[in-house]
Amino acid sequence: MVREEIVKLIEKSIKELQKTKKLPKFDVPEIQIEHPEEKIHGDYSINVTMVIAKQIKKSPMEIASILSSKLKTQSSKLFEKIEVAKPGFMNFFLSKEYLQKQIKEILKKGENFGELDIGRNKKTNIEFISANPTGPLHLGHGRGAFFGDCLANVLEKAGYKVTREYYINDAKNSAQIKELGKTAIGKGITYLNDYLKKKIQISKSKIQKCKNEREAGYLLAQGIQRDIKNFIENKLKIKFDNWVSEENLYRKSKVDKIYNWLKKKNLIYKKEKAEWLKTSKFRDKQDWVIIRETGEPTYLLSDLAYHQDKFNRRFQKIINIWGADHQGHVLKIRAASKMLGFKGDLDILISQVVRLKRGKISKRKGETITLEWLIDEVGLDAARFIYLMKSSDTQMEFDVELAKERSEKSPVYYVQYAHARICSILRKLKVKSEKLKGIVQNLKLLSHQSELGLIKQLIRFPEIIEDTARDYRVQRLPQYALDLATAFHQFYRDCRVISDDKNLTQARLFLVLATKTVFKNTLDLMGVSAPEKM
Repeated sequence: MVREEIVKLIEKSIKELQKTKKLPKFDVPEIQIEHPEEKIHGDYSINVTMVIAKQIKKSPMEIASILSSKLKTQSSKLFEKIEVAKPGFMNFFLSKEYLQKQIKEILKKGENFGELDIGRNKKTNIEFISANPTGPLHLGHGRGAFFGDCLANVLEKAGYKVTREYYINDAKNSAQIKELGKTAIGKGITYLNDYLKKKIQISKSKIQKCKNEREAGYLLAQGIQRDIKNFIENKLKIKFDNWVSEENLYRKSKVDKIYNWLKKKNLIYKKEKAEWLKTSKFRDKQDWVIIRETGEPTYLLSDLAYHQDKFNRRFQKIINIWGADHQGHVLKIRAASKMLGFKGDLDILISQVVRLKRGKISKRKGETITLEWLIDEVGLDAARFIYLMKSSDTQMEFDVELAKERSEKSPVYYVQYAHARICSILRKLKVKSEKLKGIVQNLKLLSHQSELGLIKQLIRFPEIIEDTARDYRVQRLPQYALDLATAFHQFYRDCRVISDDKNLTQARLFLVLATKTVFKNTLDLMGVSAPEKM
């Protein structure tokens, strides 16, 4: 990865300058590398000299001048030039030779291009969707679904050992199961959507045999959960490793065990006929009820049991992706993780509300717009791509009409068309990818600005993986795919791939094939298909 190469070169140069006493001894700060917004400022830029200047009392410009002179002697093949700019920036311009060689590297690695080892096989649990089994998935669930699946793919690419997990809130003693049971036997809400009416009708004979509302609710919830699982696996194309049942936590006495442990540790007290958990001792804003006045446990108790179960499975990193309605639950679980002595990383991410941009869409009053309706309307690829384009912690408006566009106006169409165009070029020449990879040559002929610009986009892919694995901002991927498509379309307009010059044609075919590889790898991470024809 070029960014890593630059960091190592800078660190090595600083140490050598210190040895020769051209720079005094100091602790080398973390080197942050950025992509300048304007091309005139280079391909990469650093401002570490300004941080160093505060330590050694020299001007940033003087430090940058000394450091750039040293770097020029050590990295003649990596950089075309290094510029020093006020007040102490160092701007790096990659050499043509270096860029040309990256094509061979991409073709050599193929589908493994972009793989990193920053995760070091760390055992990671990502829990997402986890919708209540009281009805079909709706628009909001799509956000957590595609975000969680994409993040899991990225973390795997970055070297983490990932387990995808779905938590089923199906405890018989929960309020939602009781309400579902009331609905099932005709004592609940007066308005029923078509889905619930159908499910109740199908299970009517079994529901009538249930002893109470909770049994009826649990029976109905099981049927709903089967539908949810089938939809997730077959229509959303998401495969979970574990489906964890809340009811099973009760059956296996895991909820009782955590309750008894908390009592033993004097972390529960009685107040106003209820039992409270001392979460305020662990940086929560207040304590919370864990056993109601009625003697029924709250959702918090089983959630503690569930997280203790995760901790016992020795996950080193745990990521919970929850909907906006769980915002108030974050501090409780953070406090609980400290209470239970979890030493790993716990990240709780909240995905915000999704609304439809109104157009020709209509729905019955009171009907929830389901995720299945959206997938049927716009297709899985468009849904995934558009959901992922916006940061999940901000509200979004889903534009159905844009998603259905079959033109360059549609972001997913624009990207997929670039991949299909590449496949068309390869078909035209009847090129076999595997055969081409073995004879990579003539790369020095790639010198046009559009060719070099495309290569610069290609080599950013590992950086996208690294940054996303660190901060979970998966919206980088669709944006990167769009930037790559733009660079490819520019190259296609400016550089004729198939020409009378056989050597240049061959070189450009290698570039096209490398681009196809990176497109495929990027779309795979998003769960979006890479069509060969449009």
